[in-house]
Formats: sequence, structure tokens, C-alpha cells
Amino acid sequence: RRPSFLFPALAPTLLPSPLNSASRSAHSTTLSPQPPPSSSSGRRPRPNVVDVLEERGLLESVTSENLRSACSSGSGLRVYCGFDPTAESLHLGNLLGIIVLSWFRRCGHRTVALLGGATARVGDPSGKSLERPELDLETLERNTAGIAATVTRILGKGGDGDDDDDDGDGSFVILNNYDWWKDVKLLDFLKRVGRYARVGTMVAKESVKKRLESEQGMSYTEFTYQLLQGYDFLHLFQNEGVNVQIGGSDQWGNITAGTELIRKILQLEGAYGLTFPLLLKSDGTKFGKSEDGAIWLSPSMLSPYKFYQYFFSVPDTDIIRFLKVLTFLEIEEINEIEKDMKRPGYVPNTAQRRLAEEVTRFVHGEDGLQEALKATEALRPGAETKLDWKTIEGIAEDVPSCSLNYDDVLNCSLVDLSVLAGLMESKSAARRLLKQGGMYLNNGRVDGESKRIEAEDIVDGKVLLLSAGKKNKVVVRIS
Repeated sequence: RRPSFLFPALAPTLLPSPLNSASRSAHSTTLSPQPPPSSSSGRRPRPNVVDVLEERGLLESVTSENLRSACSSGSGLRVYCGFDPTAESLHLGNLLGIIVLSWFRRCGHRTVALLGGATARVGDPSGKSLERPELDLETLERNTAGIAATVTRILGKGGDGDDDDDDGDGSFVILNNYDWWKDVKLLDFLKRVGRYARVGTMVAKESVKKRLESEQGMSYTEFTYQLLQGYDFLHLFQNEGVNVQIGGSDQWGNITAGTELIRKILQLEGAYGLTFPLLLKSDGTKFGKSEDGAIWLSPSMLSPYKFYQYFFSVPDTDIIRFLKVLTFLEIEEINEIEKDMKRPGYVPNTAQRRLAEEVTRFVHGEDGLQEALKATEALRPGAETKLDWKTIEGIAEDVPSCSLNYDDVLNCSLVDLSVLAGLMESKSAARRLLKQGGMYLNNGRVDGESKRIEAEDIVDGKVLLLSAGKKNKVVVRIS
């Protein structure tokens, strides 16, 4: 069953009674520009989040320029981003939504991560050339729990990036739209919501137009998705005080469907939409779950080491853009990094290392970063970092490996073991390498060919790491 503690239940109602005058006033868009909220501790006022996003290349479109002045109001806003649980983990393409939510939070606003326990059963057609495969209930609930854990791990920190959210200010919550959709009846939905939806407007949405023009077409189920997401915004606006929805640029049609429903059904202003550019690969394609090599945010699907290595390998042409959109470094510092890259004597990959450290720390925490750094160090022969079983296993997918019996390994000569494990082609080649000082056992150089494997050489009694030079390695698992 779905773990209820992750998804606070809301009153099962389709359209609550109209807001009273006090609530109506609170949601009104007639917000006069005011100084940004400042903390009681005397720190400098928080910046306007729209200005921040614009400066960093994280602003594509807004439904109204009034959002900028609303973000400077003393009361602050409540903003949400939706994540459909179509896989067990979020991926790098979803990270921008989490980062933009975090920017809102850092600028003094409250944030909501909305899990699409209901909408994932329909499937968002935005950016897709084919209809999503239907998920069975068990898979859907497993995916929902997995994504909830990922979002909680990343955003369940203080608004200023602290490791713990000890202030208890409720500035971040997770909701699940299945909580209010599970009791909605079709006839009620058509009467209360469907009558306000104009088919011409729905067909004109970019995501719909592309699918209708394709050979596969679009099912009625997918066609209704924008109404479901639109009603989510209406429900959150009226019941949870949420007045901003954010999403990637491909979500513009779904977001404006929500602002229109709020305006027509509730006859209220003050609901805003904001989109950010999609995070694209160097070839212009979108990062997604269905493509090969997806960069998952869950450590169970992609180790912090591999996550770190991905960003360490970002080409120089993309590095400054990624530093701006994927990290919280000050723009001035990023500009200095850009200048350093053009100066004589710049050490290659210095900027990549900074990017990898910042993004890995945000997604996997300080412990995850240290795990990634230890595993990276394990790939460097001669490194002084003490290896453990977990660290060696962290790199096992990236280097050849084999399994040998404990009795066959203990007291075996390193020369024989290097051939037995497939590191060296012959014993004579192993001896030559040993004489040249190029053979390593657990990253420690071995100088003599008389070396035999002792019990203390077997890391945690489970594994060995053999290296021939700096690049050729073999992980030996002991059974």
C-alpha cells in the first residue's frame, strides 16, 4: 500500500465552496511592489527570485510580469512543481525543477513538490512522440515512493542549503494529487470543469498539435491531461494557498490551462505560471528516462561516483552554462571561473571538478560527495586514500572484474594472480611491469615479484584491486 505518511491526505472534494472575502483578498493579484522580505536576524533582504532565475538562464516565460512584483511582497508566495512517477527515480532533466523550487525557497517562499499519483495513470503527452505505456498499480506506487524519497532527500533541507531543516517552518511539503482525484466522478468533473474548457484552445496547445499531426495521433486519455494538471493548480490554489506553478518550457500549455481554470471557475486573479528552459544534451536532445545513459538522481540507480563522473566529463563549451543553472554559486564566482579557463596555466578540468562537487553535494549530500571522491581516488594508482569494500565496488561497473575462491587467492603470487585475473597476458609481462614499478595492489605500488597475497591484502575480506599502470585495472571479488 502507498505509505500514507509521505502524502498528506486532503479533503476528498472536487470543488470546495467559494473562498470567503478574506481568502479572496489573500489570493488577489493586486499586490503593490514592496521591499523583499528580510530576516529578523538582520541579514540582508532576500533577492527577487525572478531576477535571480533570469540572470542564471533559468527563466523561459511567465504568464504575467506581475509575478516579479508579487515575489517582492512581504508575505511571500507558495510555489509548486509536479513530478509524475513514471519511473522509480527522477533524472537529470527533472533536476532543474528541483533547483528552481530551491531558488524560490532560498528567496523566502514556500514550496510544494506535487507527485502525480493520479496524472501518471494518464500520461503527459508533452514532448513525447508516443503514448506512455500504462503502469500497473504496484509499479506506480513503487515509483511514487521512490520519487518521494529522492525529493525529500534533496529538498528536505533548510532553505539556505543547510543539511537539516530544523526550523520546522513548513517551507517545503510533498503532496500527491491522487489524494483529491481518487473520489472525483466523471460527471461531476465534466459539469464543474469540462464546461469551462474550450476545445479549440486545447487543440491549439503545442504538445497537442504535434501529436495530432503525427502518424500515431493522440488518444482522448492523453488529450485530457492538460485539464487534469490544470485542475491540480486550481485545487492547490484554493485549498493550499499555492499561487505559482513552475515547469519546463514544454509544460507551458498545461500551466496556462491551470491559470485559465482558476480565472474562469473561481473568477480570481493571482495565479502565476513560470517556465524554465529544458536541460539539453550537446546534440540538442532532452535528458529523459527513456534514452540510453539516463543520469538518475537516486543512488540506488546511479551511484554518486558515476553521477560525479558525468559532470566531471562535461565539455568546456557547456561548463559555464551548467554552473549557472545547476549550482548555487554566486554569478561573480562563476564569471571568475570563466576568466580562469581562458588564462595561461589553467589546469584542465578544474571547472568541471567544481561543477561535479557542487551538483553531487546538492543531490547526494556531503556523504554522497565524499563517497564519490573516494571512488574517484580509488581509480588513481598511488593514491593514499584507504580503500574499503564499498569504495572498490563503487568503481566495479567501470572496470573489468572477476570472481575467485579465497583459497585460490590466499598465498598466490601477485604475478600468478595478475594473469589469473586477466590483468596481464603472461607471467613474463607481469614480471617486466613489476620491475618497471608499474604494478599496483589496492593502489599501492609493488616493487618485487616475490609478493604473495596475504589475508590483510584482501579488503574487508571481500575484494582486491589490481592495477597495471594508471589505466588498466581489475577488481577481484573473493568468494
